[in-house]
Amino acid sequence: MEQIVEVARSLREDHDFRGYIHLKTIPDADPELVHQAGLYADRVSINVELPTVGGLTRLAPEKSATRIEGAMGDVRTAIEDGKDARKRYRSAPKFAPAGQSTQMIVGADAATDGDIVGRAASLYGNFGLRRVYYSAFSPIPEASAVLPLKRPPLMREHRLYQSDWLMRFYDYRPDEVVAATDETTGMLPLDIDPKLAWALKFRDRFPVDVNRAPREALLRVPGLGVKAVNAILTSRRWRKLRLADVARLTVSIAKLRPFLIAEDWRPVALSDAANLKPLVAPKVDRQLDLFAA
Repeated sequence: MEQIVEVARSLREDHDFRGYIHLKTIPDADPELVHQAGLYADRVSINVELPTVGGLTRLAPEKSATRIEGAMGDVRTAIEDGKDARKRYRSAPKFAPAGQSTQMIVGADAATDGDIVGRAASLYGNFGLRRVYYSAFSPIPEASAVLPLKRPPLMREHRLYQSDWLMRFYDYRPDEVVAATDETTGMLPLDIDPKLAWALKFRDRFPVDVNRAPREALLRVPGLGVKAVNAILTSRRWRKLRLADVARLTVSIAKLRPFLIAEDWRPVALSDAANLKPLVAPKVDRQLDLFAA
């Protein structure tokens, strides 16, 4: 780690360097080295590795959840102390100004998507993380017999990133995202995104009137992203929005129609449809845009 910190120091002192430095450290690293890493890196990462303590104990017994979280807590304290120092002294050095992140492996243990969402939410809350990264487990030859023989679907990793996005930018509570999982398996559906899955489960919250609904209700409409919602809130101050106005803000108005009311649109028949999923789910199996709403 000393060599990595030295490389980061050299890059930071190179006035021609304009890159972004993200350093991964380990829980048992020398605190002074971690401190040096934070002074030269934009972001520091300490990986929790597995979503549950049970999974970590079973698959990586040499690692300690207590030590990992202790190290993450130390980094958070250092970041907060650095911010406080810079408020008082402009010359105070920056410490990991882009915050800290972590990574967890998906599919190596028995953790469900609901478990993973809950774990990510606790990490965001307890340690002020900027990002939780998910990495689908990939088996290697001659691996331990306790590990799975095949990797999970890549779409599962993608759905977890989408669920993470809902909590970070769409104001969903962790329990709301968990509510989008299958009640039996605890897994997010692979064929539709978590936001649509939630909307189909809670159809009593819809349709939402684009001309009257508050921002938090509009953010729950499948197909409406943050930019589209902000544009709706701005535009409706001056006039009543019609369906065509909303269509200009999204990729496909067909996905939205059952969930919203506009000046010239009320989805009476669609709202009463017993099985709405075939009408709004993607027609082809493809990797959706990570930031699609």
